[in-house]
Amino acid sequence: MIREAIGVGETEVAAQEDACRQLGVETYEAEFEIIQRAEKKILGLFGGCPAKVRAFIKATPADAAEDFLKNVLNAMDLGSISIEVKETDENSVEINLEGEEVGSVIGRRGETLDALQYLTSLVANHIDNAYYKVTINTGDYREKREKTLEILGRKLAFKAVKTGYKTSLEPMNPYERRIIHTAVQKVNGAISWSEGENLNRHVVIGPDPKAPKRSGRGTRNDRGGYDRRPRRTYNAPAEDTVKRAPINEGEGAALYGRIDK
Repeated sequence: MIREAIGVGETEVAAQEDACRQLGVETYEAEFEIIQRAEKKILGLFGGCPAKVRAFIKATPADAAEDFLKNVLNAMDLGSISIEVKETDENSVEINLEGEEVGSVIGRRGETLDALQYLTSLVANHIDNAYYKVTINTGDYREKREKTLEILGRKLAFKAVKTGYKTSLEPMNPYERRIIHTAVQKVNGAISWSEGENLNRHVVIGPDPKAPKRSGRGTRNDRGGYDRRPRRTYNAPAEDTVKRAPINEGEGAALYGRIDK
């Protein structure tokens, strides 16, 4: 994608500087094309014309993502937050935000950060009409969030095996659901699947109906005896009993998955 601007000035240098101001870049960052050379007035009174210069730069998906993010943060009165851009390869970029006000960018359980990443991805993917992965982080928030979800998934998986009951989690994006599924897979006797549509899609964790049933005298109750009542089991959807693996979550999917036009 080419970004360009037409600069006007008394000299070609002044016209170049005018065009670069419009683009928000320094003169050494742009290329120039002279449209009209400056002409002095005859006798200082007649004729003459200013110089016109076309300045242009090729905007990459990373550039577009950074510019969009800066504009959004400024609109949110969060211009003090610094933006660090790191291109990991030709098809992906990692953007880290730092500052005292990053809490406003994270939002409740990372919802604002996720939404900002999604919108930035849309902008970046329209540059070359090709898939471009954008990851926005602040400090090590996403790493901490991933660890929290892994612990939650394993905890609820053990609970499902012990009690025989299923548990429905809050709606999550595909990336976070994938983390939960992976954590549950490591617990024998438990399975997970997704239910709901669109923004209401969430993970359900329950006992694996194909897992061997426990046998024995039962568990001790509060009165010192044994509880011989049968454990309640839940029959998961048929497609989940065939293979203990996440359903429709996308292997190795990024946050919100692929962004298309």
